[in-house]
Amino acid sequence: MHFNSGEWAFLLSLACACAELSCPAPGLALGVAVHRSTGVPGCESQDRYVPLQLSVLWPESPGQELSSETAVVEARSLPMELSEKGGVQNNGFVQNEDFEDKETATSSQEEMPKTCSVDVDPVDVEETVLKPYAGMPKEVLLQFSSQACYRVTREILFWLVIAGSVALVCATIAIIALSPKCLDWWQASPIYQIYPRSFKDSNMDGNGDLKGIQEKLDHITYLNIKTIWITSFFKSPLKDLGYGAEDFYDIDPIFGSMTDFENLIAAIHDKGLKVIMDLIPNHTSDKHRWFQLSRNRTGKYTDYYIWQDCRQAAGSVIPPNNWVSVFGNSSWQFDDVRKQCYFHQFGKEQPDLNFRSPAVQQEMSNIIKFWLGKGVDGFSFGTVKFLLEATHLRDEPPVNKSQNEENITAYSQLYHDYTTTQVGLHDILRSFRHTMNEFSREPGRYRFMGSDDDEKEDIEATMMYYGTTFIQEADFPFNFNLINMKNLSGNSIFEAVNTWMKNMPAGKWPNWAVGSPNAARISTRIGKEYINVMNMLLLTLPGTPVTYYGEEIGMENIASENATLPEKSPMQWDGKVNAGFTEGNSSWLPVNSDYQSVNVEIQSAWSNSTLGLYRALTLLRKDELPITRGWMCHVWNDSNVFVYVRELDGLDRVFMMVLNFGQESTTDLQAIVPNLPSEAVIRLSTHFSNAGEVVNTKLIKTEMGEGLVLEYTTAKPVHTMEAFQGKCFVAEKACYSKALNLLYMNC
Repeated sequence: MHFNSGEWAFLLSLACACAELSCPAPGLALGVAVHRSTGVPGCESQDRYVPLQLSVLWPESPGQELSSETAVVEARSLPMELSEKGGVQNNGFVQNEDFEDKETATSSQEEMPKTCSVDVDPVDVEETVLKPYAGMPKEVLLQFSSQACYRVTREILFWLVIAGSVALVCATIAIIALSPKCLDWWQASPIYQIYPRSFKDSNMDGNGDLKGIQEKLDHITYLNIKTIWITSFFKSPLKDLGYGAEDFYDIDPIFGSMTDFENLIAAIHDKGLKVIMDLIPNHTSDKHRWFQLSRNRTGKYTDYYIWQDCRQAAGSVIPPNNWVSVFGNSSWQFDDVRKQCYFHQFGKEQPDLNFRSPAVQQEMSNIIKFWLGKGVDGFSFGTVKFLLEATHLRDEPPVNKSQNEENITAYSQLYHDYTTTQVGLHDILRSFRHTMNEFSREPGRYRFMGSDDDEKEDIEATMMYYGTTFIQEADFPFNFNLINMKNLSGNSIFEAVNTWMKNMPAGKWPNWAVGSPNAARISTRIGKEYINVMNMLLLTLPGTPVTYYGEEIGMENIASENATLPEKSPMQWDGKVNAGFTEGNSSWLPVNSDYQSVNVEIQSAWSNSTLGLYRALTLLRKDELPITRGWMCHVWNDSNVFVYVRELDGLDRVFMMVLNFGQESTTDLQAIVPNLPSEAVIRLSTHFSNAGEVVNTKLIKTEMGEGLVLEYTTAKPVHTMEAFQGKCFVAEKACYSKALNLLYMNC
């Protein structure tokens, strides 16, 4: 306890008073007592003491000088209880000191023959003593903590903390429960498909390779794309352009080494990108080790392929049935070593694997695991409808029943009832999915599975590749409806889009492609004036868009006698020799003659280029929720235009696409959409200078190949209007809350 100068003077005066009353020396013990009732203080009073003790040390003999070490004035605070011992023990506050035991206290009492008692106002003493102070011991702290003013405050704070914690946990659970599923990486970004032999040559041999892809990864990020799809690069004799693998566990030397592949995967992931690779499980090359062992009937490999006896007649081989390969002529080939015919759906150098053999299925599972272990993020499984054939080997029915069967040599002349989409096919695909799911358990490392779409006529068969509500297969079968159109118009575009969206199972995710390694490029197929509007369609439809390399700059086919090569010409990077594809003397295919005006370098410098529009569209798709995951409602189509909107529940901003695939046209949108605002802003246009202009929605004019992305605000979106019920689709539905600035599910 600390005293000010006035308090010390008061206490010293009491000491002097007691000295006059013959209080003992050399030590003076002073106790200040407060009587229970009004009375006169006396030196020998035995009343209870207020907790103050003053000890003054006097000199041992008269004239002795008291040094600083000898003269001590000590104020003690002892416990708060009042002692019953009548002026012997002071139970006040004692800071950092222990009490003396009873014997010591008794001895001290005997040494003090006379004790002075003086009346002091208890209120003044309490004001001085009964206050908490810094560093108080536990016993004192407990005395104060039991007082109501401290206890109630402490309990209020405790329960406030508990209530706040419970509210925070409940809010977190509610947000998680109500939040929609985040789009996965294969949904959130366009996919950029690369034919590796034609993308970039790094070693001047004229062939694109894996190192070349790694050199150009910045181009992928420049396009605002996060996913790369690399077509087949397995070791292969390059028959059918590498789709018949000689070794599923190795890289063809023309593309590099396994080390090159591992470095590419690491570089892709370092940039935050994902990579999908092709896998064609249906067949191998006839150079494959498995085939060599099978033709010699070696152990388990004997039945790795489909073998049948063939009849001999007049020195020629008669196949088991009339089945025809995709490339034409019989799908059976006689083998001189085994003396049997093997089955091939494609070229005779590509024998079909026997997927009715459990050993073959296990081999394919091991291949999938190998590449996933290398870091691949997904697969596109090709030619999957050919995996199984009917075991009864019956002839397939001809399309033209009156045609002489001996003249049937083309694939299109038969109905392929026994060689495609057989019972058991989807069990195999589910086994692929199961294998991939083993590698999808790590957070953020979901492994994508796509399958090809070969069912041009049977859309229901294509949709089966999605799997069912409870059994998953492909995340989506690749959609080539926009490639397979026989003619171009607003109506044909609507049919291609509507067919997919209407038949897609609920809750599944769509996708779109306008180019591929097996189809003519857009500029060649439908005309270069439509390249920009096709890219605008691709990047504003719901789902995942797939861009074939070079379509972002409007590349065209090259002239070639080989029908499968024109769309695979080298990527045009700049205006230098060989378009910057190779620094060698030549490239494996000739570069298109327009490379000096159609290349990445020159279009990067033009704000009104095809590349510039492509980047603007990918950025729009990335930044605007209605285009990423909102509703898509078909508004209008005719021979010239296709019109649709993208909307999101809770957001009053709407995007309307007006795309011209025919001739110049004028459309009155107000007559089509009730309550449509009279004006809209052009957010993006294939005529770049029009961006930002305000247009009258009653009179929307578009030229041939022109596309507009209009933006307007409304309180009544199209998908809520009765007139458009059945014309609106949504995948991964979400609603926007302006108040919380977040998405939720239950609108």
